[in-house]
Amino acid sequence: MKHNFKGIIFDINGVLEFQGQVYPGAVKLINFLRQKGIAIRILTNSTLKSRKYCAEQLNQVGFHVREAEVITAAYATAKYLETLSPRSCWIMLKRTGLEEFKHFCHDVENPEYIVLGDYREGFNFHNMNKALKLLQRGSKFIVMISQIVDNSTGEMELTVGAYGKMLEDAANVKATYIGKPSKFIFEMALKTMDVQRNAVLIVGDRVSSDIRGAKNAGIKSVLVKTGEFKESDLAGDVQPDYIIDSINEIQKLF
Repeated sequence: MKHNFKGIIFDINGVLEFQGQVYPGAVKLINFLRQKGIAIRILTNSTLKSRKYCAEQLNQVGFHVREAEVITAAYATAKYLETLSPRSCWIMLKRTGLEEFKHFCHDVENPEYIVLGDYREGFNFHNMNKALKLLQRGSKFIVMISQIVDNSTGEMELTVGAYGKMLEDAANVKATYIGKPSKFIFEMALKTMDVQRNAVLIVGDRVSSDIRGAKNAGIKSVLVKTGEFKESDLAGDVQPDYIIDSINEIQKLF
């Protein structure tokens, strides 16, 4: 059954590709949607990647995506930080995601804001203890994503939210979270689309981030049973509007 959707927001990992492999039909689907004039956005909780790098990676494997269509958690956090006009900040982040913050004043000794992303080897005793002391002295705290573990590489590993929660508890402070399922990143995507909220569809493989975030933002959602999906995900209080086995089924909604 077709609906009157005018815009669509895709997660990347687990939806368009997984562990470096593009899902069959994903590129064809994006091309089909473009031919129908559907507004497309790519929304990822990646903090390590700038949106420019993310777009380049997608294009290298066959997609045709513009940088302006991509929103990463790093980019969204930088845009949020802009609204605060910070005096200074310590961006705890590695790789190209750090490029999104190049226009801020960086100060690791007395920052007004500590901004936590995927710091990789930077998540060591020295840096975490330093961040703790700064938070206790009054630095404000922003965490790019709330997700605490990541399985996207094929092995479970701690990720940003785990370290953010540890610092929150240790310093007895509350952080502001930006990435999925936070409403902010979804609202940001909507503002760039020029499409009514009720005509936008979000496609994801994780109930905890994609589907919950869609519900928070009042947007209809599709859960794809690929990527990190587990049947137990559907046992909770948050339910998608549509459930499909393969991304190829998206075309039926348009």
